[in-house]
Amino acid sequence: MAARILPTPEQLRELLRYEPDTGKLFWKERGLDFSRCKSQQQRWNTRHAGKEALTSINNSGYRNGHVLNSAVLAHRVIWAMETGKWPDVDIDHKSGDRLDNRWSNLRQATKLQNARNKAKTKGTTFGLKGVAAVAGSLRFQARISVLGKLLYLGIFDTAEAAHAAYCEAAKKYHGEFARTE
Repeated sequence: MAARILPTPEQLRELLRYEPDTGKLFWKERGLDFSRCKSQQQRWNTRHAGKEALTSINNSGYRNGHVLNSAVLAHRVIWAMETGKWPDVDIDHKSGDRLDNRWSNLRQATKLQNARNKAKTKGTTFGLKGVAAVAGSLRFQARISVLGKLLYLGIFDTAEAAHAAYCEAAKKYHGEFARTE
């Protein structure tokens, strides 16, 4: 299978306008160098120029679309446009909101760092990340995953106390990628 050819950051800047404060991308007017003929160029510009780009949302909750026949994710396009190169690692949304593509909300992250910034698992019994009930008791256990290993933080009388222990450990082990809610 051939490697996917992505548009260069320069091509992206020719085709798209990015608003860092809103996180939105817009199609620019295209010149003849991106069309086969004048009528195709005019038709494309009438239909798309000035309109928001990459507005579809994939099954993972990210904005996506096509640029020059390449399937792309909006946050990765933005990174390429702003830095001048395609990212070679994940691009993390600091807030956890995958639709928030403001420049201030994007950062490079390893897969491990990006996983640390995930929201609590759906179905969490107490609605508190890092907290589980101790079987056969009215107490609560705090735990955190560190480098793929589950680290037990202790047994507590309240879910809130267990969550506080989780929050402290998350800041210690995950740093700026800690997500406690």
